[in-house]
Amino acid sequence: QVRVEESGGGSVQAGESLRLSCTASGMRFDGYYSGWFRQAPGLEREAIACITPSGTSAYYRRSVKGRATVTRDAARNILYLQMDRLTTDDTARYFCALGRMCSDAGTVVQPYNSWGQGTQVTVSS
Repeated sequence: QVRVEESGGGSVQAGESLRLSCTASGMRFDGYYSGWFRQAPGLEREAIACITPSGTSAYYRRSVKGRATVTRDAARNILYLQMDRLTTDDTARYFCALGRMCSDAGTVVQPYNSWGQGTQVTVSS
């Protein structure tokens, strides 16, 4: 079974940046579509970003486009999400996934992995 582990979250002020990391056991990010989701309290999980196995293309949710960058380090098998100019609306628990394909809206379609614990991002004004 594919397991993922997210890290890098924290408490920051609005306008600051964070870089989240994700490691996976049993699958390689350069072999699958991969990306990030987030879930705020009381809301459904939403997709943020998705990157192709080659790393040459990435797709983003409209609300984070221009502020989020998804990349992966093939040698270390780590997936990253750089979030800049954070706002209070970005407060959520962030999760990573590997799946069958990307949608244009940044969704990892049909994730193969079980959801990890996620990493909490809290942005205060």
